[in-house]
Amino acid sequence: LTTTQSALRTSKADVQRKLAEARDLLSKLTAEEKARLAAIEKKKQEAADRKAAELAQQQAAAEKKAQEAAARQQTTTGTTATTGTTGTTGSSATDSSYTAKADKALAFARAQVGKPYVWGATGPGSYDCSGLTQAAWKTAGVDLPRTTWDQVNVGTTVPLSDIKPGDLVFFYDDISHVGLYVGNGMMIHAPKPGAYVREESIFYGGESIIHSVVRPA
Repeated sequence: LTTTQSALRTSKADVQRKLAEARDLLSKLTAEEKARLAAIEKKKQEAADRKAAELAQQQAAAEKKAQEAAARQQTTTGTTATTGTTGTTGSSATDSSYTAKADKALAFARAQVGKPYVWGATGPGSYDCSGLTQAAWKTAGVDLPRTTWDQVNVGTTVPLSDIKPGDLVFFYDDISHVGLYVGNGMMIHAPKPGAYVREESIFYGGESIIHSVVRPA
């Protein structure tokens, strides 16, 4: 009996030791996995930041070039009325009008940051992605359709290099997501269930997931 009890104690000790070793191994693997995932996320964020910086530089250069061209045109072809005022081109007037509307849409979107994503929600307490863009542009007097698949067909499609604050950025081949561009490679969007309206890089998943850019007004 004593021998049997001793054997049982030894067996129990072996089992406990093996369980402890297994838990220790699992803990190490979990820590390593967390570190690996963190490294991947860091690389993705660094890539997104680089893309955003590149886009911001391109936009700044394009804007400077456009301003210089406008100044040259005004110097060579601008006419001054007898009142002393200089005529304004239709293009600059259109740009000014869009900027004013975009500012209203962006101000609304910024005020929604922190509100929860809820599929099918259009506000005011929660939003899904297209519900947010629809509500934002509505404050600027522009009525957008309800879904991403319809919103993408409204307005004018522009190249990513010509993106401006207020533009809609659509994602994925199935056009299942949209955000509102704020400038410097960033957007405000309602990301997904369990998340909240936030500002984030349009390159959060890499440039390849960007489907198109639309100027809605």
